[in-house]
Amino acid sequence: MKKLFTIVCVLCCGLGFSQEIEALIIQGNNKTKERFIRNLIKADAGNPVDSLQIDADIRRLKRLPGIAHAYFEIKEKDNNKAVITYIIEENFTIIPSANVYTTNNDEFAFRVGLFEFNGLGRNIMFGGYFQRDIYNSYGINFRAPYLFSNSWGLAINHQNLTTLEPVFLEAGTADYKYNNTSYEVLALYEINFDHRLELGVNLFTETYSYKSGATAPTIPLQLEVDKLLFKLIYEYNKVHNHFQYVAGFKSIFNFQYVTSSDQTLPEFLLGFNDFVYYKRVGERGNWASRLRLGLATNNETPFAPFSVDNNLNIRGVGNTIDRGTAAIVLNTEYRHTLYEKNWFVLQSNIFIDAGSWRNPGGDLGDFGENQNLRIYPGVGLRFIHKRIFNAVFRIDYGYGVTQDATNGFVFGIRQYF
Repeated sequence: MKKLFTIVCVLCCGLGFSQEIEALIIQGNNKTKERFIRNLIKADAGNPVDSLQIDADIRRLKRLPGIAHAYFEIKEKDNNKAVITYIIEENFTIIPSANVYTTNNDEFAFRVGLFEFNGLGRNIMFGGYFQRDIYNSYGINFRAPYLFSNSWGLAINHQNLTTLEPVFLEAGTADYKYNNTSYEVLALYEINFDHRLELGVNLFTETYSYKSGATAPTIPLQLEVDKLLFKLIYEYNKVHNHFQYVAGFKSIFNFQYVTSSDQTLPEFLLGFNDFVYYKRVGERGNWASRLRLGLATNNETPFAPFSVDNNLNIRGVGNTIDRGTAAIVLNTEYRHTLYEKNWFVLQSNIFIDAGSWRNPGGDLGDFGENQNLRIYPGVGLRFIHKRIFNAVFRIDYGYGVTQDATNGFVFGIRQYF
């Protein structure tokens, strides 16, 4: 089979260099601007017919939020030329977002929002969210990856986030009202189809107000700190999408340097990498795994940067139940299509979320301590609309099997990872 595939590729490439594109036609783009599409793709009239380049164009188009599916047709002409047609099936891209999570401790929180993912027909994302997690919060996001050219873009984000955060002291746990008001600007640069960079700055203020629980002489009851965050993100992406099915590998590296105006919350470095792997299993199955490795400056502070949370890494664990200065988290799940007809897909999900953290000021041996280890197997369902971008409504139930475990439901829109 591999030899046959190689022969076909060679023949296609040979054919590609012997023919010329007479015309390239784009069909099916009702909202997405044709000029925007032509600026992104590489094939064009007058170029040789290159099957590898056409395949890369189709993969690029299928990654756009505004496009659910894309494919091509080639019509050969007698004059050793060919007419190529790119056929596009568009997504509906003005969609709500929602996340709801609860545990057996009767914790309840939700986030709802509305986003446009193909603004002006140019892949511009704009929207906002409202969150209720004891306190009210909101955020506004703008992202235009091709604002200036087919390589350069811009992202602007603002949030006013308020939550009740546990702070872990030697004498016990304290509850603080936490607020983070931030303004972020990022330059977006696409090196090529598989590699992209983000570089920017985030100006924010953190406020902690003591509410209840343990206290310590060295930990203030009220704290307000101005911070400046410098951020670098590098993504390598070799993922192929076909509606609800995903195959391939991607790696996302996130590095941050945070300055501080108060030594109670000292400056620190933070870096983490998400390694994500997807594999098709038969006709209806999809195996997905994400490994996160994170490391930060090992300051002995109760306000450590890595948290254990329902909506971030361990389904069923609760809302921010622990913190650390380093993290190892593995999420792996098997998704299976139970029913599919026209635009609707019902998908089942079996997962295991596991992770461990280094205590602030601790050492790497903390990863093996029972009180830091969390393992949560679980099951879930996915209700998917194939013609609406990210329209995956998920329900997951995680059940802890390690020390002092909880269990609970996590609801959300789009896949967990």
